[in-house]
This record gives sequence, C-alpha cells and structure tokens, in this order.
Amino acid sequence: MNEIVIGTRGSQLALWQANFIKSKLEETPGVSARLNIIKTRGDKIDHLSFDKIEGKGFFTKEIEDALLAEEVDLAVHSLKDLMTTMPPGLALGAAGFRADNREAVLIRKESFDPDRILKIKEGGVTGSSSVRRQCQITHLAPDLALKELRGNVPTRINKLRDGQYDAIILAQAGISRLEINLSDLEVFLLDEDKFLPAPGQGILGIQIREGDRKTAELISSFDDQTARIQTDLERGLLARFEGGCQLPLGVFSSVDGKKLGLTAVLGLQKDGHWIGLAKSSVTGENPDRMIEEVYEDLSSQKS
Repeated sequence: MNEIVIGTRGSQLALWQANFIKSKLEETPGVSARLNIIKTRGDKIDHLSFDKIEGKGFFTKEIEDALLAEEVDLAVHSLKDLMTTMPPGLALGAAGFRADNREAVLIRKESFDPDRILKIKEGGVTGSSSVRRQCQITHLAPDLALKELRGNVPTRINKLRDGQYDAIILAQAGISRLEINLSDLEVFLLDEDKFLPAPGQGILGIQIREGDRKTAELISSFDDQTARIQTDLERGLLARFEGGCQLPLGVFSSVDGKKLGLTAVLGLQKDGHWIGLAKSSVTGENPDRMIEEVYEDLSSQKS
C-alpha cells in the first residue's frame, strides 16, 4: 500500500479541502492517505490584521517547510493563500476543483437594506481584514464603517451573529464547501465582475516537491485545464505586482475556448485612506501579453 501524507492547516475549511483531496487520492487502487495537521503563523496570530504581521506566507510557510523536510508528500492550500513565488524545491503540482469564486455578503436581518448596492444599512459596521475587500467596499459604499475581522470561516460568522458587525464579506467557496446554515442571515452574492475576488479564489492548489515524479503522477488528473489557465492569468498579474494578500488587487478571469478575459482592480490610497480604484480589462489569447497590458494600465492609473 502506497501511503501519501498530506500537509494541511487545522481549520475546518482546510480540513475539508485536505480530506477532499485525500478521498480523490484513495480512488487510485493501492493508495492510502493521511493528514498531518500543521499550525501556521497565521493561525497562531489571529488578533492582528495582515498588514501588521511581518513577512509573507502567513498560512503556508510552516507547511512548506514540512514538505521540503519530506515530513509530508504534498500540501493542500486555498490557492489564494499561496505565494506566487515558491521556495526553491517546491512546485504547484495541480490547480483545480474551482468552486464559486464570488464574494458573499452576510448581513444581520436588522441591518439589511435591499435598496442599497451592498444591501447593508447606511453606516453599517462591515467586517474584513482584506485590503482588497476594504478598497472595493469603500468605493461602492463609502458610508459603511470598516472593522477588522480575523478568524476562520465559522468564527467570523459567529462574530457577526454575536452583533460585533452588521455585515461581513467572505468567499462563497468556503461557505459552500462547509455547507454552513445561514438561514438566520441575509446572504447576497456579488457578481465577480462588479466586486472582484482574490487571485485564484475558489481554486485548490496542490503543492509538491520538484522532481517528485511519483506524487506528480498521482495528482496529474487533479489539474484542471481551465483552472490552470485562470491560475496563470490571475496569479501571473499578482506576481507582476510582486504582491501577496496585502496587495489591494482584485482579479477576475474568463476562458471561452481560446478567447481569454482578464479584469482587475487596484485600490488607491492617499494618507492612509482609500481614494478610489484603478480598473483595467482586456481580452486576448496570449496570457503573458494580457497580464502585461493590465499591469501597465493599472500602474499608469496609480502614478
């Protein structure tokens, strides 16, 4: 029996993702898999916003270290958490299983206003620690009061239910994967071309060691062609900006045969305040050229 050890965080969503890949691996005759749960710095420091934590790879570094040390055979990540530049010796073995990449606005019943663009009452306290979300919220509804929000998906939802916020914004992918009952809340999904998600949002990324042909072969069927193209477009633009989760960049890509689309927004700040959004959109067939066009356009608007 060939046993594969999967490195993962211990949050409910991370465990769902790792167990999902475990079940897929075990569909191969003669293969078994088990999880190695690893606590990351992002899990340990859950009281600070990301811009106050030094370094990069908040939710991945310790898992990557275990992968390099051969303590695990592969790692399962939410692709949006994975740095575009990986440590030497590691590679993205597969990108696939993309869930709904839209953002979900979760609103307390008493704070719901169907006539407003985000459906949140005027002046409502809205939770998010993502600068990407913050700049878009401010652009669409500048009267809303932004408040930092950390914790895993269930923790964030419980903070909303406890009345610490009028509304919060989360990735729909995590909500749907965990099958969370939100019947006590109002839920509003934002079109991805109106409120842009994180690069790679909703895609599972499977990280392996370079040169590990055995594991690469085992997960080769998990690599989805459309998801890989979207990964290259969205994360390629993020890499061009040399950014991570602290970059206020939202990206949406589309694949229609050979015709590709790439739309992005970049939050603009002055004196610590959001003052607007730079936006760019292109279509084409050459991902590298499209990435460069959008990068140049956004950069020119930023300066």
